[in-house]
Amino acid sequence: MALKIAFASLFLVAFAIGVTASDPELTSDYSAPASIDGNYFKSTVLKGVPIASAKFATVTGLNQNNFPALFGLGVSSALVQFPPGTINPVHYHPRASELFYVIQGCLDVGFVDTMNMLFTATVCEGESFIFPKAMTHFQINRGHVTAKGIVAFSSSNPGTSRLPNVLFKSGIPDDVLMQSLGVGKLTINLLKFGIVN
Repeated sequence: MALKIAFASLFLVAFAIGVTASDPELTSDYSAPASIDGNYFKSTVLKGVPIASAKFATVTGLNQNNFPALFGLGVSSALVQFPPGTINPVHYHPRASELFYVIQGCLDVGFVDTMNMLFTATVCEGESFIFPKAMTHFQINRGHVTAKGIVAFSSSNPGTSRLPNVLFKSGIPDDVLMQSLGVGKLTINLLKFGIVN
C-alpha cells in the first residue's frame, strides 16, 4: 500500500511539474480596445518588404510587437523571401510549430526529429509543409527564381535559434566545440569566421 501511495505521489508531482513547465499561450481573454475600427485588425508590415541579402533568406516577422491586434491570440506570422541560391540557415523555434506556405517558386525543405531522422521535401507554389515545434529545420532555394513563403506560427513568441549563431557566435569555449564536434581548432576558427548571418 505504501508503495502505491509513493508511486501516486511521484506521479502527481511529475504531472504538476509538467503542467507548470508548459508554454501557456492564451494568458488573457481577447478584448477589442475601445475606439477602434476595422483598420486596427489590418497590417501592412509584410507589404513591399525589400530583400535584404543575396546569401540568406529575408525573414520579416509579423507579431504582437509590430501588429498589436495579435496580442493575446497566441499566433504570429512571417514573410520569408529567398533569392536564387539563398538559405534560411538551420534553426528551430523552441515555442512553436511552423506551417510554411509557398506563395512563389519552389524550396527544398527539411527537419530532423528527436530520433535523428531527416524528413525532406520540395515544396512549390500553393503547397505547404509543417515543421513541428522545436525541430531543427531549414529551407533553401536551389532554383533560378525568387521563392517566397508565408509562415504561420502556433505561438505569439515562437523564438528562433539559428544553429550557426548558437554554436559559433555565442561564446561557447573552443575546447567545448572541438570536443563536441570532433574537430580541431583550425576547423572551429574557419567555421566561426565563415558565419556571416
